[in-house]
Amino acid sequence: MTSPLRLTVRRSPTNAGETGPIRVRLDLPNDLGCVEEAVELLALHCFAGRSPSPRTAFRLRVTLAEAMANAIQAAVRAGGARQVCIVANLHADVVRLSVSDQGEGFDPAAPPDPTLPEALDREAGRGLFLIRHLADRVEFNDQGNTIWMTLPRS
Repeated sequence: MTSPLRLTVRRSPTNAGETGPIRVRLDLPNDLGCVEEAVELLALHCFAGRSPSPRTAFRLRVTLAEAMANAIQAAVRAGGARQVCIVANLHADVVRLSVSDQGEGFDPAAPPDPTLPEALDREAGRGLFLIRHLADRVEFNDQGNTIWMTLPRS
């Protein structure tokens, strides 16, 4: 059986003498069973030719896994055979990851802090909490169906 994952790697156009970021794109089906393989594939490309610290490798893998799982769940709720698109822009010292789904989106300020006593039994918001604490920078589009995460590459 072949993998359902489709990976595209492109070096961004640059001016003469400049080196631009490498762009890695992965289209993921709305299947939570693909997350582990997708995370490892992207980590392999994000750290190619580098020896990241264990902390950096952990941060990248957890943020990617949580963002992918959230996006897949949103795609499933939206119905149909929707996909999740992951893009990694690899710069010399940082990686900027985006995870987009075709769902309706959400308000990133809405999930309650999962560490509050009244929220301890709820599952909502835990992944986003982890992402916000592990990534150097986290942003969302206005619709709430794309997250951008910036992390170091070393």
